[in-house]
Amino acid sequence: MTALLALATSLLWGLADFGGGLLTRRIPALTVVVTSQTLAAVVLTGAVLATGAWDEAGARLWYAVAAGVVGTAAMLCFYQALALGPMGVVSPLGSLGVAVPVGVGLTLGERPGLLQFAGIAVAVMGVVLAGGPELQGASVRRRAIVLTLLAAVGFGAVMALIAEASTSVSGLFLALLVQRITNVAVGGTALYVSVRRGGRVLPEEGGAGVVRRSLPALGFVGLADVAANGTYSLAAQNGPVTVAAVLASLYPVVTVLAAYVFLQERLKGIQAAGAGLALVGTILLAAR
Repeated sequence: MTALLALATSLLWGLADFGGGLLTRRIPALTVVVTSQTLAAVVLTGAVLATGAWDEAGARLWYAVAAGVVGTAAMLCFYQALALGPMGVVSPLGSLGVAVPVGVGLTLGERPGLLQFAGIAVAVMGVVLAGGPELQGASVRRRAIVLTLLAAVGFGAVMALIAEASTSVSGLFLALLVQRITNVAVGGTALYVSVRRGGRVLPEEGGAGVVRRSLPALGFVGLADVAANGTYSLAAQNGPVTVAAVLASLYPVVTVLAAYVFLQERLKGIQAAGAGLALVGTILLAAR
């Protein structure tokens, strides 16, 4: 069950990342984050009311609040990176966030084996190879790599936090709702500040019409992200966290395949090798 839930997480996160990155190419990233998370919060409110999950309120919900704050910043960085750089490079580098839940395990007394130490070396090599050609190129590419690594840390923190936010299925609905409300509050505040500084809420071309026509896609991105957080939490609660973390972190494979099929993205040989090493390093990092 843990493996199936974690693999479902990979599929959902991969599709959400592809959709979010694609939307950010024509809609401001903050607008994508706030709108998609608002739509997800509306659906989750119905789920909480239907299951009576309000009774599950407790101190653990602070983990959900923290996940909402960190997750908003991570999503914003990641969507901007996907809009700037090739999805086939950005998405695999983002999976390196699995090092965070592994680090939490170390803090709690777990000790890495040889495979995990090898994973660190392989992952770093993957980052260098995948980012090297870009770091020597345009500043936009360098920015994409930096944003991706920041997002990776944030995603890893969310994985660790959301796994602690509830102990039951109904409580998970409430935790996910609190996380989404926090996403909307933090993202909305950032959007307000951006507008005050001259930023845009709507696309330069098409305006509100583009956002309106994109509502189904925005809703899918928000709900896929919610479902992925939920399946990961259940996977981590019902089996070894290391197994759940590594299988859930394979979501870049889905994003890469989607970019190949729908966008016909092509990568340089060294970038493809680096992205592949990043995935191998991710697997080794979570191995016992």
